[in-house]
Amino acid sequence: MEEKIQFSLNGKATEITIDPTLTLLWVLRDQFGLTGTKYGCGIGFCGACTILLDNEAVRSCMMAAGDIAGRKVVTIEGLANNGQLHPLQKAFIDKDALQCGYCTPGMIMNAYGLLLKNPEPTRQEIIEGMQENLCRCGAHIRIIEAIQIAGGEMKGGQ
Repeated sequence: MEEKIQFSLNGKATEITIDPTLTLLWVLRDQFGLTGTKYGCGIGFCGACTILLDNEAVRSCMMAAGDIAGRKVVTIEGLANNGQLHPLQKAFIDKDALQCGYCTPGMIMNAYGLLLKNPEPTRQEIIEGMQENLCRCGAHIRIIEAIQIAGGEMKGGQ
């Protein structure tokens, strides 16, 4: 049975009438066209589908659409502001912290959640905070460097 779900999506008040048991990942991709959120494993292990829910990094493949009612959802598409890339997105580009790019949106969203909590993490804190997001290409060192750079630019404010 469908129900109306109201929430904030990338800073905009949003409403959708949908089966609340549908997986949030597929609602974001199929209903809103936000394809930056990737399907990886489907069981919350790889992190490709990571989004922010009330400023916490979560796996959208493990969430039902009904769980976002009244909450704030941010996807990779919501980080850029007025056509300007977020400092974290810029740092990933500048440090070449990607290869195939498939894991990158999830990496960036998880890193953003980490930097909101701790704007100046140590290298070890970044490693621990990012260890559950998988990258098969092996860009891990550049990812860590990009997060350090972005943290310095963000200073907890973005």
